Amino acid sequence: MGPTPQQPTPGARSLADALSRLRQEAPVAHPLLDLAERGDIEMEHLRRLVGVELRTHRAELATYGTMIARYPHHPTTGLYLAVARLVHEAHFKLRDCATALGIPAERIGEWPSGVDALAFGNYISWLALHGGQADNALALYCDMTVYFPGCTALVERLRDTDLKVPPEFVDYYAGGQSDELERQALEVVQYGLDHGEDGDVAVRRARLLEEHLGRFWTAAAAG
Repeated sequence: MGPTPQQPTPGARSLADALSRLRQEAPVAHPLLDLAERGDIEMEHLRRLVGVELRTHRAELATYGTMIARYPHHPTTGLYLAVARLVHEAHFKLRDCATALGIPAERIGEWPSGVDALAFGNYISWLALHGGQADNALALYCDMTVYFPGCTALVERLRDTDLKVPPEFVDYYAGGQSDELERQALEVVQYGLDHGEDGDVAVRRARLLEEHLGRFWTAAAAG
């Protein structure tokens, strides 16, 4: 039997609560959802979303591998193995989305271009190289608690439009968040805090990730 997972203590939870307060005080824009709510979203925006995400998957897998290499111990390795497996399996479903939306094979992983399309992947790559366990795990926690609800809200809005959204797209983006992965992420945050990492730095860097996620949505909404 492996080690018994530790429940996050108020230290990790308080950082998550601080992020939530920042989100309420200064929400990060979701321009793709705004387009859907106005009825201005088009199929090309959905293609761009899938394209940006396909590019991001590469950076995510490299990021998680970097964290495993830097911190090859429990609980950090378990978290990043689980998340890497999730992204790896999701990648095949996302390629099905690309095919259903008519994205040419030669553009997969290379389109769309521009700073916004690369911003999220660039940031998580930098953080994996230079950040500690607490700020990387809190950023991942922030990603999961913002990205998945943002996707769910988008799919719900799309149901009210006249767009003929492929079922592959709905299946991919309607998937919910994982309470277990969020718990594991906070466990790693607490582990980092218990080993001397700075909680204030973790909050600042996780908030930066949320702002870069805003650029992810901006890249999809362009054009």
